[in-house]
Amino acid sequence: MRSIWKGVISFGLVSIPVKLYSATEERDVAFHQVRRSDGSRIRYKRVAAADGDEVPYSEIAKGYELPDGETVVLTDEDFANLPLSTSRAIDVLEFVPLDQVDPIYFAKSYYLEPDKTGAKPYVLLRDALESSGRVALVKIALRQREQLATLRVRDGVFVLETMLWPDEVRAPDFGFLDEEIKVRPQELAMASSLIETLAGDFDPTRFTDEYRAALTEMIDAKIAGREIVTAPAAEAAEPAGDLMAALRASIEAARAGRPGGAAADEAEPTEPAQAKKRASRARADQPDDEGPAEDAETDAETTSAAGKAKPGGRKSPPKSAPAKIAPKTAANGAKAPASAKTAAKTPTRRSA
Repeated sequence: MRSIWKGVISFGLVSIPVKLYSATEERDVAFHQVRRSDGSRIRYKRVAAADGDEVPYSEIAKGYELPDGETVVLTDEDFANLPLSTSRAIDVLEFVPLDQVDPIYFAKSYYLEPDKTGAKPYVLLRDALESSGRVALVKIALRQREQLATLRVRDGVFVLETMLWPDEVRAPDFGFLDEEIKVRPQELAMASSLIETLAGDFDPTRFTDEYRAALTEMIDAKIAGREIVTAPAAEAAEPAGDLMAALRASIEAARAGRPGGAAADEAEPTEPAQAKKRASRARADQPDDEGPAEDAETDAETTSAAGKAKPGGRKSPPKSAPAKIAPKTAANGAKAPASAKTAAKTPTRRSA
């Protein structure tokens, strides 16, 4: 990793020299706009709206548009006079409980590495902060902007989380908040049971970006000249007509898909355990009043799904014809042969 900022953590009279690194990176597949016929790149020019002339970057300034349409031009000298801190210091304001900081304020994460001369005070503040159970609320001037941030510890390293200012967070203004919507205790208990059934410890490594994987596979197939298989579109869930029946079916489906299956069933909160056992014994001979419609509906859905899906969970659609790869073009427009190494190279993402 390459540091993008250098400064100090200002903690009382203690200064800890640190380097700032971006802690995250997006893994989206990047694309360029190209001409469909030959893959030639589409380029953009900076032109002035008044006369259409191309403007060099050295002549470009920032402009603020007024409500009446007039524009105020701001130069580098104007920005130099603003009261933005240039001390390159991360000023600790106070220490607050982490659970009091709403995650909606968090914007971007950065790692802080100590300089060689600041390793000991870095570790001292790190250990003291970690044992306190709090996070440091700090201010930092980053990329020509003063930002509020938190400083916390993750895997033995300080993580700086830049934050939005309070006036940058929108208030939810939705009509249903003013309506009086009643929820029955049975429905609430059933929803709580569904939450408990799906409860688990947070482990993000269990989840993957399926869209990105399919997109990468499709690109690899085009490079190799293979036929491209179109994935089936996911079916949208129908609105629940009977909320209790939908919740009960959701709980049964969740239990069936977890280790232990039906053996992991717990007593439903809407009926005593003994009544449930009696209903279970009687269901084989004569279903109860509420069971037939739900069981028949569930069986029909299961049978239908089983008829569509393969053991892997996906239906193989008809194969489409292999797509052509646009030949690589040189700067003068002439086609140049693309080597396998060049074709397989992942496009570099450009910042907007």
